[in-house]
Amino acid sequence: MTFFQNNILLFIVITIGITFIFSVVINSILLKFSQTLGIRQHSTQKEIRWNPTIRPSVGGISFFVIFLITFIILNFINNLLPLHYNNLKIVGVFIVCTIAFLMGLADDAYNTQPLLKFIAQLICGLVLYFTGTKINIFTNEAFNFGLTLFWVIGLMNSVNMLDNMDGITTIVSIVVLIFVIALNSNLNLILTPLPILSLGILGALLGFLVYNWHPAKMFMGDTGSQFLGAFLSVVGIDYCWNSFSLISNSWFYVNPILMGFLSVALVFILPITDTITVSINRISRGQSPFVGGKDHTTHHLFFRGITEKRIAILFCGIGLTGLALALNQILNYQLNWLIVSITFCTITFVSLYLNTIIKRK
Repeated sequence: MTFFQNNILLFIVITIGITFIFSVVINSILLKFSQTLGIRQHSTQKEIRWNPTIRPSVGGISFFVIFLITFIILNFINNLLPLHYNNLKIVGVFIVCTIAFLMGLADDAYNTQPLLKFIAQLICGLVLYFTGTKINIFTNEAFNFGLTLFWVIGLMNSVNMLDNMDGITTIVSIVVLIFVIALNSNLNLILTPLPILSLGILGALLGFLVYNWHPAKMFMGDTGSQFLGAFLSVVGIDYCWNSFSLISNSWFYVNPILMGFLSVALVFILPITDTITVSINRISRGQSPFVGGKDHTTHHLFFRGITEKRIAILFCGIGLTGLALALNQILNYQLNWLIVSITFCTITFVSLYLNTIIKRK
């Protein structure tokens, strides 16, 4: 294990490579034997999907299987090299990801009621908070508690809503995990639990993208989007909301609230923009923001004549730009880059939002 400590890049490549191969194999098996597995009957289908072609929504199963495999790897590393991590916190992450997976699996199979999904998401937020994964930017703990619950529930729904076109949620999630790995590599913290789990899930997503790239052969379903929403909410708390605690820069401690909100805005710019845009437009039309529709930012880009593959590439580019700005903001704060970051977030949101309200042909 000392060898990997001295060769972090090799450890990263091997971990992603192994989980990528597992993902490709598992998804190929699921695709072969799924047939109707993960596909709701037409009589009970209540979602409005962008892709009219019925495809098995079983990709999320591979995410959880590889998550379990990575957990085994994590414990193996811990036995060889004590990682000195908070056991309660990691147990909480495991419980929450399991709850999210099972809830998503039930929703794919039985089309569960929104209230039941909300209760499961609320439980996820509560478990994370009381096991130590919580936002710490306010001096008032009640505010931290409320924002933690809002973040977990909001992101789980946001990731689910973003899963509306081939490859989009997969690519956005990949970018977020690259941010986590890049940040921890720079801080020499890659051999810690969350980065190791992120490496495994990144490999799982890359393997799934082979089947989810347009034209998709399979979808991740609520099983995948709920699991990803839960895990991404965890890394979002530790590495975005609480980014001020990662480095000894006095400016961060003076402005933890601004730093937290800006880091989140940069790394999660696309799911946040899509969710806010859809919610505003639907509420203005007197509709529920939680009912599916073909009115997402991705759909309106398609209506402008941009192909699905190019939309995926565009979102990847936007995500990587936000990633680079967030890394620079956390590791090497400069006032000029702060202005650039705020400008980037503003332009991205306004552009995507205006595109949804300008009348299309």
